[in-house]
Amino acid sequence: MKIDRLIGIITVLLREQKVTAPYLAEKFEVSRRTINRDIDDICKAGIPIVTEQGYNGGISIAQGYKIDKALLSDKGLKMLFTGLKGLDSVLTSPESGKLAEKLTLKSNSVISDNILIDLSSHYKASLGPKIEDIRNAIDNCQLIEFDYFYSKGSSKRKIELYLIVFQWPAWYVFGYCQLRGDFRMFKLNRLWNLIVTEKKYIPREINQDKKDLKIS
Repeated sequence: MKIDRLIGIITVLLREQKVTAPYLAEKFEVSRRTINRDIDDICKAGIPIVTEQGYNGGISIAQGYKIDKALLSDKGLKMLFTGLKGLDSVLTSPESGKLAEKLTLKSNSVISDNILIDLSSHYKASLGPKIEDIRNAIDNCQLIEFDYFYSKGSSKRKIELYLIVFQWPAWYVFGYCQLRGDFRMFKLNRLWNLIVTEKKYIPREINQDKKDLKIS
């Protein structure tokens, strides 16, 4: 999961001050090219990253830049892992254990198991693969097609993807529906015959009124 890797890279930089791209690539089991793209994304998010070439070179956060380290405290990390374990309940490839191992909590820290979040509902067998496919399509800006079943029947939809949303007690995907010419929320357990196409789309600007993610 890309967002987990970005959080992990920021955590490593804050704790170790300076690291190399090969070190990060090995730690997060991705290519150096992927790490370079991740560093660009972190910079775009407003965190200034400095890269130095040559002997004693490496990647670091610019001196003097302040970031809220609450997330990196033991309590903050435990909250992060609790949330990730909740996501694991619907993912086909669990992420929380992998991220915990890579971030390496302080030796006196224990990931709390006194909160259990199960988001899988009764549709886990079909829900997990859908979420995995949609996550990958969002990362690659790929259009998806599917049959959508609702109270008045069914229809074929082509969607530009933006978000996977959990609103109790169901999962939804939020995207731009080419049939309706507008942003819509689609319930995942009503979405069948999902196809991730090779067709790419350019992300649209989302108007403020659509960011409320109301179910239509």
